Amino acid sequence: MTTSSSGVEIRRGLMGVYFDRTESCFIDGTIGKLLYRGYDIHELAENSTFEEVVYLLLYGKLPTRRELDAFDRQLRSDRDIPDDVLDIINKVKNGHPMDVLRTAVSALSAYDPDVRDNSEAALIRKGLRLTAMAPTIVAAHDRIRKGLKPVKPNPDLNHAGNFLHMLFDKMPSEEEMHIMDVDFILHAEHGSNASAFAARVAASTQTDLHSAVVAGIATLKGPAHGGAAEEVMKMAEEIGRPENAEPYARNILDNGGRVMGFGHRVYKAEDPRARHLRERSRTLGIAKGQPQWFGILTKLQDVMKPYQARGIFVNVDFFAGSIYYLMGIPDDIFISIFALGRIPGWTLNVVEQYRNNILIRPLTDYNGPMDVPYVPISQRN
Repeated sequence: MTTSSSGVEIRRGLMGVYFDRTESCFIDGTIGKLLYRGYDIHELAENSTFEEVVYLLLYGKLPTRRELDAFDRQLRSDRDIPDDVLDIINKVKNGHPMDVLRTAVSALSAYDPDVRDNSEAALIRKGLRLTAMAPTIVAAHDRIRKGLKPVKPNPDLNHAGNFLHMLFDKMPSEEEMHIMDVDFILHAEHGSNASAFAARVAASTQTDLHSAVVAGIATLKGPAHGGAAEEVMKMAEEIGRPENAEPYARNILDNGGRVMGFGHRVYKAEDPRARHLRERSRTLGIAKGQPQWFGILTKLQDVMKPYQARGIFVNVDFFAGSIYYLMGIPDDIFISIFALGRIPGWTLNVVEQYRNNILIRPLTDYNGPMDVPYVPISQRN
């Protein structure tokens, strides 16, 4: 916090500012605690499914078996996207996957029967349709840009398994489906992060859900928010071998650089989500015959241990990139996977914003010149 020359307190980045109340997500960054609707992320990651977590977030309670089965059937039935949207994807296929996802989600608003209905029930219906369709968009785009035919959604597979099937046109292993399911759970919601706040700002203008989700996607694309997993894997590839990790990291640190995948705006302890990807990165690396990536990441952790005293620990992105890489997922889709998991969280933030809406309109303290006389263009030098 700083104080301007006019005596106004400035909290850059809105650091430490509370702008509303929420029932969706609790974060205690000092001890690395994360709750969805009061449920510990560790219990959800180890015992739940993405479908169940989406139900929890949007309806505020864990479903019964009958409720979950009906909910899952609805999600599976909503996966197809209109042919016109596939045509749009083909037209913009050379764009970054996040740009294509953003464009396709915007286009889907023209086909949603509830697009102008901002009642809570309609917001949830639209959010669920976008949750179901977004993996189809990402997978279809990746195949179209490679000259391949998109794979139709498979109603026999869960959300995570269907995404991998559409991406690679083959049945994923049980381990791969489970890892992707956990990854989606870990990314589903995270308070008023930059993309969720962007979605809430959009919603505060009483715009539609599709527009708010587009705002979230656009904000997530930025490397300071969603791009860390891709950067961590690029770093690991540059390092190449575990024995190169320490000198590589030392060189970065000695020159004032940043080792990607460490530190978080909220957490001053280890990001609680990282735990669930660490072990899965190790086991998947062994299964794929590529244990060197986990070895590199482990060595980097060792180098960074002294920085824990400053509150710098691994974050969720540190191990995520290696998992995606080992599955054969292109690195420019890493951020899109983050978005696929986060759409329910953005939807929930929009729902909460609408419940007691007020236009979000912060102030900036002006420190430029005052009352400058206008000079006609003919008299300007």
